[in-house]
Amino acid sequence: MSDSPAPLADPHLVFDAAEGRRDLVILGSTGSIGTQAIDLVLRNPDRFRVTALSAAGGRVALLAEQARQLRVRTVAVAAPDAVPALREALHEQYGTGEPLPEILAGPDAAAQLAASDCHTVLNGITGSIGLAPTLAALEAGRTLALANKESLIVGGPLVKALAKPGQIIPVDSEHAALFQALGAGTRADVRKLVVTASGGPFRGRTRSELADVTREQALAHPTWAMGPVITINSATLVNKGLEVIEAHLLYDIPFDRIEVVVHPQSYVHSMVEFTDGSTLAQATPPDMRGPIAIGLGWPRRVPGAAPAFDWSKASSWEFFPLDDEAFPSVGLARHVGTLGATAPAVFNAANEECVDAFLAGRLPFNGIMDTVTAVVAEHGTPATGTSLTVADVLEAETWARARARELSAKATAEARA
Repeated sequence: MSDSPAPLADPHLVFDAAEGRRDLVILGSTGSIGTQAIDLVLRNPDRFRVTALSAAGGRVALLAEQARQLRVRTVAVAAPDAVPALREALHEQYGTGEPLPEILAGPDAAAQLAASDCHTVLNGITGSIGLAPTLAALEAGRTLALANKESLIVGGPLVKALAKPGQIIPVDSEHAALFQALGAGTRADVRKLVVTASGGPFRGRTRSELADVTREQALAHPTWAMGPVITINSATLVNKGLEVIEAHLLYDIPFDRIEVVVHPQSYVHSMVEFTDGSTLAQATPPDMRGPIAIGLGWPRRVPGAAPAFDWSKASSWEFFPLDDEAFPSVGLARHVGTLGATAPAVFNAANEECVDAFLAGRLPFNGIMDTVTAVVAEHGTPATGTSLTVADVLEAETWARARARELSAKATAEARA
């Protein structure tokens, strides 16, 4: 390990560790990560100040309320047609004569904010559309609190080429856990990373028992409250597959030394096994404000960021092996992660399309992974020997989305025949 490249995320290295109040840009502010980050900021005004917010544009009333609460300089929406409604919502929130924040709009607006003057950019956007803001933040020299795992997965070499040591702080609960536990030893001391999975709402079911699950059942996650896409990814365990690729890229640990274990209580968020036989586990009650606080405040902790355990109460913590037959997504993710190049982008894009089809009732639950597997197989082994570009990623994603839609439509037509 000592001869391999430096990891992207290393608790021993902190990029520009400012001790004063940090200026933040929050991307995806109306989503689950964004709203919890804002709660944390509002409770710690001496530690953080938000200068800009971005959102997709579907919840302009909430975005306007957030802008007023935080008194930001700029708000951005990805959808230009949301600007009139946003401007009206801002007028309703701000008093007469109060200056409104600047409004940016369009697909590049979030990336503009990511490069703006601030200390830390929290990328809480869902999906691979978060790649451009991730690259913009890194290129501008900002600390990147990364909740948008897809940008790292689809653009791994691009991100690794730009990131300076300590510039990325992971926000996923699993990677925030690994990040903290890795601080207990050197890279040479690490034998294995153990990523925990709740098992989702269908833990213990066989593949045949998953054939007829409904949208409502798949959205009923037992321990976490998340957006619909991430919740479905947790039900298929695609989310865990993505996290295995992310762990490989963040910590430069080979895939054969990254293990997934099912832990239904979601108390232990991940573990690091060291060469002397010791295993360090990071544990808190399931609450994303803890990992968000690590991303925004590291190396200083934020007191009271999230609840702690009441150790006076009895509790049971269980761990089970992963059922690869019922949930093949983790194995497929390892495969595409090993292939590298555009294979992870194809995997992720095909999955996003299939999740949309499932949520719309056009694809059965098992059809999600069946279709993703077929698209990955058609893509084959990506070309090697050339540097990955953003254009390569976008082209691969476009093909994968189109092919996933074609296969989903074909599966639906055959099921109705």
